[in-house]
Amino acid sequence: MENIKIVAAGDSSLLIEFGNEINEEINRMITTIVQLMRDQQIEGVVDLIPAFCSLLINYDPRIVSYEKMRKRMQALVKIDLKGGSGRKRVFEIPVCYGGQYGPDMETIASHAGLSEEEVIRIHSSRDYLIYMLGFLPGFCYLGGLDERIHTPRLANPRVKIAAGSVGIGGSQTGIYPLDSPGGWQLMGMTPVKTYDPSREKPILLEAGDYIRFIPVEEAEYLRIKEAADQNRYQCTVREEEV
Repeated sequence: MENIKIVAAGDSSLLIEFGNEINEEINRMITTIVQLMRDQQIEGVVDLIPAFCSLLINYDPRIVSYEKMRKRMQALVKIDLKGGSGRKRVFEIPVCYGGQYGPDMETIASHAGLSEEEVIRIHSSRDYLIYMLGFLPGFCYLGGLDERIHTPRLANPRVKIAAGSVGIGGSQTGIYPLDSPGGWQLMGMTPVKTYDPSREKPILLEAGDYIRFIPVEEAEYLRIKEAADQNRYQCTVREEEV
């Protein structure tokens, strides 16, 4: 990819820019580089932070210089990254839609000119790519929301949105991992803890993974929530060819 740029980002960070277009091919390249760097355990690398069209690499300048890191990355991006691993991980996230769990479902359906059942069917009918994490620990920026259910954010954001709330904000959908203020239209809730600081790996999902929302009734939601609260629930994870 000819338009990849590698630039300094402060005295201990390096930024790889993959252009300015948000698409799955670029995301697969970023995900592949992240995996390659983890596999190689490059000395001096402190953290890898993928975004929509870039990868920020934080390193310890006492261990590795900027020039050495830049040359290493120049060699790495010359590898054929388009194919990636050829596989994807899909996390099935149960969601109880509407009612007390999705107080804005009626608004979303009305804006779309659809029934609530149609909104649920559309929202749960595809796999959503996680382009990046940000805003809150474990907050996933997802791509692929069907245009028919794009919904403007609230004019007046809520002071508190409960962890696990699933919402739509403009052309994006996502899950609030923590109690937080927010302006997205809420359509449902998941009992799955996408962020739990008590776990060995606090953040459940990674950039490059996919989410499939699975509609469940309230009784099933409560059953899963009880198990999740006792750390006895594990999401179904499917591995598929890309």
